[in-house]
Amino acid sequence: MKFDTKVVRAGITPDPTTGSILPPIYETATYVLDEVGRDKGFDYTRSSNPTRQILEDNLAAIESGQYAISFASGMSAVDAALKLLSAGDHLICGDDVYGGVTRHLDNVLSRYGLATTYVNSVNPDEVKD
Repeated sequence: MKFDTKVVRAGITPDPTTGSILPPIYETATYVLDEVGRDKGFDYTRSSNPTRQILEDNLAAIESGQYAISFASGMSAVDAALKLLSAGDHLICGDDVYGGVTRHLDNVLSRYGLATTYVNSVNPDEVKD
């Protein structure tokens, strides 16, 4: 499959209910449970939903990967990545990063022992130092 086709088709199958070639956009917040604690794959749309699952399947296929993950916002993606770090780690961060990231690093994560140095990431020598 050529890349252009892969981008718009990979990981996407016709809707099993309607046969629609394009996936529907699911706008529901919650899903019916078979019984308490047993869902059909989705329970609350903020944690996962069919629309997001299709996006993640497509991204994984484009990258020839097995999995992909998407986030509702840039800050939630940043927070997930930062949670891979531990107390005592030292993060090098571009000095032009979104202000919310700076505040999160300086005001929250610093209290948990994460040190951050801000550098001009356009200047390779500054990043090396």
